[in-house]
Formats: sequence, structure tokens, C-alpha cells
Amino acid sequence: MSSDSTRSRTVVDLDIADPVEKARAELKAALAAIEEKANVPKRVARATERGTARAKAFARKSPALATAAVIGVAAVVGATVWALVRIYTRPGR
Repeated sequence: MSSDSTRSRTVVDLDIADPVEKARAELKAALAAIEEKANVPKRVARATERGTARAKAFARKSPALATAAVIGVAAVVGATVWALVRIYTRPGR
């Protein structure tokens, strides 16, 4: 999706003969790469989109396993929250 546009922004054309233009292109590509690397919210959004797409594909492929996975994750999260609240509210703290 946007990785192609990012790649085109961070790649320098090898056919540039003028050293000044080449230096400008390299600087522009370096700055674009730094911006891409430092933009954490954008990277998180992309990773979330990829994870969601994989989860949907898994759910379409095997809905029974996906349901079991959701129930298992919910049970683990519930047990963890219950244990933390129990520890927090224990008398004698």
C-alpha cells in the first residue's frame, strides 16, 4: 500500500549526473527515511492494519479456531485483571 510510495521517496535515482542534484536527492531521500522511521503513530497504524487483515483472514479460514482463540485471550485477560484487583485489594497491604 504505502510502502511503495515510501520506497520511492527514499530511493535515489542512479541516473543523476550532476553532483549537486545527486547530493540534493540523497539528502531528500535520507530525510524521508528518517521521517518514516521516526513517525511512530503511522508505523503503529500500519502494523495494526496488517494484524487486523491477518486476523480476518485467519477467521475466514478457520472460524472455530478463531473463536477458541478469542475465548482463550478473553479468559487470560479476565484472570489477569481479577488477580491484579485481588492483590490490590488484599487487606494488610
